[in-house]
This record gives sequence, structure tokens and C-alpha cells, in this order.
Amino acid sequence: MKPADDFNNRLEEAIKHPKNLGELEGADVVGTVGSEDCGDMLRMWVKFKEIDGKRVIDKATFQTFGCGTAIAVASVATELISGKTVEEALTMSGEDLSAPLGSLPPLKIHCAQLVEEALRSALAPDAQAPEQKNVAPTLLQRMQSPAQEKRKIVLGPSK
Repeated sequence: MKPADDFNNRLEEAIKHPKNLGELEGADVVGTVGSEDCGDMLRMWVKFKEIDGKRVIDKATFQTFGCGTAIAVASVATELISGKTVEEALTMSGEDLSAPLGSLPPLKIHCAQLVEEALRSALAPDAQAPEQKNVAPTLLQRMQSPAQEKRKIVLGPSK
């Protein structure tokens, strides 16, 4: 089997049978992100438990308005972070979170980044990455902002 075929099979399986899909009742934290570039939105719920005096992720779930790859990455990511501390989960990159699927095609890397951002939004909402400061508002921020004042532009006669 070619690596591309193996990737496609794993991706198709994760899309057809996503794990941890839906809201998590009693979640301790929720993270939401949106991407203007592709219109994807992802929300992740996380619930914690204490194990040996450590606060670890007991369960994580997600919902997304996104492509199949975003669904697949979110599904495997919620499995990967279970049992990890917040600190351990925050060290995971989009590449780490999508690793069980195999190497993502370049056009789908943003899906893994979306999942990573949702996880960071939930676990460290105040720790904005330096490269994310002073960027255009996300799709979610635009949807949550008050309606913009409408303006009418009148063009004068051309000379």
C-alpha cells in the first residue's frame, strides 16, 4: 500500500467514524476558533480530573463547521490529549495532533493548526502566541462583534 493510500484510508475512517463529537456536558473549559481563510470553525470542550495530585484531561470533545480533514484531526486530537496535563497538551503542535493520520497534504495543514488553536483557546486563553497578536479578527470575532454601521458611498461625476 502506498503512503498516500494509507493516509487516505486513515482520513476516511476518522471522517466516517469521528470520536468525541459533540458538546461535553460539565466541561471545565471551552475553546473556539475560526479561520477566515477557509471559513472553518471549531469548538473544543475539555473536562479535567485529578490523578495522583495532578490535574489531567479526562475527556475532550469537539464540534466543527469544517472540511473532513478538520473533523479527522479534531477526532484524533481529542484521543491524543486524554490523560495529559494542561502543560503536556500545550506542548503539542498541529503536526503532533494530526500525526495518527499521517502527513497532511500542504493544503490541509491549516486544519491541524485550527485544532491546535482551539486546544490553546481552551487550555490557555490568555496566552496568545506572539505571531497571533495584531492580526485581523477571526471569523468568530467578526460574527460576535456588534453590527457595523452601514454607510452609503456616493461617487461624484467623473472628470
